[in-house]
Order: sequence, then structure tokens, then C-alpha cells
Amino acid sequence: MYFLWEGIKYGLVLCILLGPIFVALMQAGVEQGFRAGAMVGLGIWMSDLLFILAVYWGLSYVSDLTNDGAFKFYLGIIGGAILITFGIGTLLSKPPQLTFENKAVRHSSWVQLWSKGFFINTLNPFTVFFWAGLMGTILVRDNPTTSEASLFFTGILATIVLTDLAKVLLAKEIRRWLQPVHLLWLRRISGAALVVFGVVLVYKVF
Repeated sequence: MYFLWEGIKYGLVLCILLGPIFVALMQAGVEQGFRAGAMVGLGIWMSDLLFILAVYWGLSYVSDLTNDGAFKFYLGIIGGAILITFGIGTLLSKPPQLTFENKAVRHSSWVQLWSKGFFINTLNPFTVFFWAGLMGTILVRDNPTTSEASLFFTGILATIVLTDLAKVLLAKEIRRWLQPVHLLWLRRISGAALVVFGVVLVYKVF
């Protein structure tokens, strides 16, 4: 149970961090409803799962890669460009129209929503270095068995999934109190936040 609890603790730490992933989840939940936000989350969770598998089965290779200066530079540039692109697209597009009952209407395809979550998470350098650092620390320090490592990964992923769904559900509830002008400002703030995250990311690699 030690490894399961450790995974839950790290998952709770992740859930309180505010970043582009939080912005993407909340925007989708408010504008397009719970299922749309959950689909963005599904892309994020799939990305996290792939990182976990990559680190667990190729720890030495991943560690060398994350310590490579060129890798950090190009990942920062690409990740920053992706965030800026998503942010500008959000700023230039109009929020969806409210229905008579103020219900969310999905206007993006499932593939678009999934892709947004997947690529924002995958090309975020924080995600790469977080998983590499965390998994390296746990696997080297505690030397867990396969079953113990599975408990740790299950704990952290389950916590991430549950807290992300809670954020989307909160976004859906917030929508009930919003007017069209509020959706417009939410979209502007979300787009601007993504652009800022991207610019800061590019600035840091230089």
C-alpha cells in the first residue's frame, strides 16, 4: 500500500498546479460540456500513460535524453509554438452561442478535443521532465518490484483522472452562471494564458 499511497500523493500535487493543461480542461468544460472536457482529459491521460511506459521500460535512455541540451532546446521551441498556436486560435475564434436553456453545445470533433489534450501535454517540457525525474527517483531509490511499480502508477494516474474530471465537472457547473459576454472573456483569458505559457517557455530555452 505504500506505493499506492505515494502515487496518490504525487497525483494530488499535480492536480493543484495551474498551467496550460488546467486551462484546456476548464475551457472545454465551460464551452462544450462535460463530455468534451473529458475527451480533452482522455488525450492528456493517454499522453501520461505513454510517458510512464517510456520511462519505466527505458529509464536510462529517457534520462540521457532529458539531460541533452539540444533535446531541451527543440522540445521547448516546439512546445512553446504549439501553445502559442492554440492560444492565438482561441483568441481569434468566437465562443459558442448559448442555447435557450444555457446548455453546452459541442462544436469540436472528438478527435480535435482528444488531440488538443494529447499534444498540449506531450509537448509540454514540464510533463517530460516531471515523469523522467519522478520515475527515476522512485525506481532508483525504492527499487520496486513490477507489482509495486504498478501500484504506484495506478495511484498517480487514477488521482490525475479523478481530479481532472472534477475540474471539468466544476467547469460545467460554472457555465450555468455565465452570460455570452462572460464566455467571450473566458475565451480571451484562456487564449492569452496559453500564449503567455508558450512565450515564457520559448524565452526560457534561450
